[in-house]
Amino acid sequence: MTSSTVAPPTALSTPRLWASGIATLALFIALAGDGIRHLLGLWGFVAVSILTAATCLVLLIVLRPAYNRRRTPKALLAFTAFAVLSVAWSAYPGASLFTLTGMLLCIIVGVFLALCFEWAEVVRLFANAIKWVLALSILFELWVAVVVRDRVLPLWVDFGSEPPLLAYWSRNLLFEGGKIQGILGNSNLLGIIALFGLIVFALQWAAGTVRRVSAITWLSLAAAEFLLTRSSTMIVAAVVVAVVLAGALLVRNAPSPARRTPVYLGGLGLFLAAFAAVSLFNQHLLALLGKSEDLTGRLDIWDTVIGTASQRPWFGWGYASPWVPWVEPFDDLVVRRGVLQLHAHNAWLDVWLQLGVIGVVLFAAVIASTLWRSWFAAVDRPRFDLRDDRQYSVLSLFPVLVMVVLLVQSVAESRILIESGWVLVVLLCLKTKQHPTIGAGAPDASPRLTEPGR
Repeated sequence: MTSSTVAPPTALSTPRLWASGIATLALFIALAGDGIRHLLGLWGFVAVSILTAATCLVLLIVLRPAYNRRRTPKALLAFTAFAVLSVAWSAYPGASLFTLTGMLLCIIVGVFLALCFEWAEVVRLFANAIKWVLALSILFELWVAVVVRDRVLPLWVDFGSEPPLLAYWSRNLLFEGGKIQGILGNSNLLGIIALFGLIVFALQWAAGTVRRVSAITWLSLAAAEFLLTRSSTMIVAAVVVAVVLAGALLVRNAPSPARRTPVYLGGLGLFLAAFAAVSLFNQHLLALLGKSEDLTGRLDIWDTVIGTASQRPWFGWGYASPWVPWVEPFDDLVVRRGVLQLHAHNAWLDVWLQLGVIGVVLFAAVIASTLWRSWFAAVDRPRFDLRDDRQYSVLSLFPVLVMVVLLVQSVAESRILIESGWVLVVLLCLKTKQHPTIGAGAPDASPRLTEPGR
């Protein structure tokens, strides 16, 4: 299939149409959580999230997708169970229960997506949700710049007579060349969605599942917003994604398994060289990325989190992602430029703070196992019988590239633990376990769905 052809549409039953619509909505809510909170307030966002996740659960029951219990991701199950058990020793049990509810909602959405949709459908739904975020973000910034002509604060929150700069929903910088924040009110979060857009739109175009004009239009918008956010974390993520993509393609083209070894050794050498460069020239690299020597205040935040986590090093203070601002110690743990921070700006430190060393080990197992399966789904030919000469699927690159972005982001942000981050982790962890083969004709690439009453 060439890049200019589009696969013919498939007729969907009413439950399946509902499922696709709700899945897109659920992904949009997960991606645009901050924007919805700015518009509806915290409790409005909670209500919308609960209603959407409950609908996903109902559809999951109605559609009854096939599930192989032997392929349950044990690391994900163990981490989730340990987070729930942490209520028993939590310093803030009410806050733990509140945030565990959010984790449960994300798990429901992730499981719904993993079991009820084929890989190609997952990519399509994810792309549709990203399109909504990108389109609304540029329209919002245009509205602020052309109509409001001033900075805009979130609704339903009183920041006093002199709100801190970090509190603004939009700073009206679209025509001034500054960092735009979109509907999310955060340039870093908009940057990761734009990068996701670049990945999925390019994969769809290469796979021939979208028309050329549509692909170019959305790629252009994603690229424009990525550049306008100027997120240094996402610039680093984009470079790492490019390296991983090149490595995957090189491994794919190796004529034999033995010939893959030089590629892996080259990748290891490149990693060591990059590590040495960062260690020796960190100040120059930070200046190049527009970051201060303290990583825009992150070093102070990390120091505070490390000191707090060290008080309960093995089991942590109790699960709380994001931090609940009305309970100790989070009510005044980290305040930056007048804004109370709700995460550690590093997912690994955040897990250590909340669930201790044991939690970090379990979380690492989730990420490592998902990355492992995602990598081999990308570099191995689709194989489910004696044939080993099937063509690679372009979409098989989707899981590993998304996981790489999440992993890079986890060093500077804790987003992987909540909302879109945790939905994607659950989705990819479960789906790469249940349906590891990504390619046309794979028997487990399309979950078996049954209609109600059949």
